[in-house]
Amino acid sequence: MKETISPALARRIALAAQGFGAPRAKIAPDRRHVSRVVSRTALFQIDSVSAVVRAHYMPLYSRLGPYPLSLLDDAARPGAKRQLFEYWAHEASLLPLETYPLLRWRMERAERGEEMYRGLARFGRERADFIAEIFREVETRGPLAASDMDGHKGSGGWWGWSEAKMAFEWLFWAGRITTAHRRGFERVYDLPERVLPRAVLDLPVLSAADAQRELLRISARAHGIATAACLRDYFRLAATETAPLIADLVEEGELIPVTVKGWGKQAYLHRDARLPRRIEARTLLAPFDPLVFERDRTESLFGFRYRIEIYTPAEKRQYGYYVLPFLLGDRIVARVDLKADRPAGTLRVHAAYAEPDAPPETAAALCEELDQMRQWLQLDRMEITPAGSLGPALVAIAAR
Repeated sequence: MKETISPALARRIALAAQGFGAPRAKIAPDRRHVSRVVSRTALFQIDSVSAVVRAHYMPLYSRLGPYPLSLLDDAARPGAKRQLFEYWAHEASLLPLETYPLLRWRMERAERGEEMYRGLARFGRERADFIAEIFREVETRGPLAASDMDGHKGSGGWWGWSEAKMAFEWLFWAGRITTAHRRGFERVYDLPERVLPRAVLDLPVLSAADAQRELLRISARAHGIATAACLRDYFRLAATETAPLIADLVEEGELIPVTVKGWGKQAYLHRDARLPRRIEARTLLAPFDPLVFERDRTESLFGFRYRIEIYTPAEKRQYGYYVLPFLLGDRIVARVDLKADRPAGTLRVHAAYAEPDAPPETAAALCEELDQMRQWLQLDRMEITPAGSLGPALVAIAAR
């Protein structure tokens, strides 16, 4: 194994680890395809913004191509065929069931008022009786959503949660309840023993150190190559706790210390990582895709500075409200500001921008990808504004 790895090879290693480069499914994707993708990504981050499509639906699309959204919904529903559950990982995420026992330490810490938002921890200390009352409601009536509780209405957003919602979320963090399913985007909660397979609940509960070591292993496989900061960020693990665990994985030979030119930090290569000579990909990425959700890593791998601007005032945005990177080959070559206008049946391309040294075929490839996304989202038409460095070329190509 080379001790020094070029940035281009590091990029290809990362893409292969995340499931890019393999041909998209030629048959209609099914449960096996979901399992294949999640075995590589290990999680799908959940986000409430639906400007295009909710973020957790996009990673499957980016790796498989068009698929029915119900496939992911079904994978997270109670029943014998359930594949995924919800909990806090990088952020709120859908995770494979096997990960459940690896996060019990986080649930136990949350129950002690640790590993959760400070305001929620304070609520847990101050309103323990009320939380116990909500838990009894779930025990008796579940499954329940916070909106099912009469007299407890919030004002929207987590900062406007009702007291009932606060209690439900405290119980969720603590692992006392879990997501049974979602009603629209709203969580519907129930007891874990009523909605998760018994075989999963009966798996051994590991110590925090042993569980975190396993989470680092999962993170290392999902990254292919990464710094220590990236390894721990995937599941939001603490630097003080993970430093000796990473050293253990190096000593065991699972992580191989390497140098990546230009990174400036120690990198670690997973011993089973693929080292492909070529990656052929063409896809749009969600802002919260695990390939790009750690922004410093995205910049190191792709030379692509990426920030989400949904909370930036419109007049101060550089690229747009909801901007998706465009991956072509093994590089991010463009970004596009999109909106799925469902009432009008239109995919609106507000602006598109090429990255420096984007290849000549970028506009044509992006136009083709945008039309495929339009069809996946079941929209009737696409309207392109000739804004940004790629906008005029997209308009011209779409008019042919």
